[in-house]
Amino acid sequence: MKKIVITFVLVFAVNLISAQDINWVSLEEAQELQKKTPKKIMIDMYTVWCGPCKLMDRITFQNKNVVDYVNKHYYAVKFNAEGNDEVVFNGKPFINPNYNSGRAKTRNSPHQLTRYFGVQAYPTVVFIDEDLKMLVPLRGVKKPQELELYLKMFKNNDHKNIKSQDAFTEYYKAFKPEFTEK
Repeated sequence: MKKIVITFVLVFAVNLISAQDINWVSLEEAQELQKKTPKKIMIDMYTVWCGPCKLMDRITFQNKNVVDYVNKHYYAVKFNAEGNDEVVFNGKPFINPNYNSGRAKTRNSPHQLTRYFGVQAYPTVVFIDEDLKMLVPLRGVKKPQELELYLKMFKNNDHKNIKSQDAFTEYYKAFKPEFTEK
């Protein structure tokens, strides 16, 4: 009986933990989904060797508030910025012609899509609007409340009214985060 209870608790815990995952899709899937139900796209540009990328996965992309908000309002894409995937974005194919399979677990050549978005550091979160236009490449590790600002700003289209650094500073100062850090 004790083993059954322990097994039940473990299964429940695993289901609870897995319920806190962002619904990551491929870039192609996000574009197809967007045709049916337009939403902005959030792309996590990471690399396999990047420690800060792993930190952001752990502290931000596992945060319940972030998970719930992203799953509700965005199509989320996780893209290996130095990987070998062949992708099509906005009708244009992208590859990594200088990819070295012998360096698959270490630094490699940046993917053409990485260069297209102007990503120069990892992690970078790229936000794309409903017309497949890039809004911003957001560089560096962002804690849940830091990412919340951008998630809500783009979802609500507040960025369209921000025309200067001073206007962004005002928006930033007035923003009241609601996400918890855990």
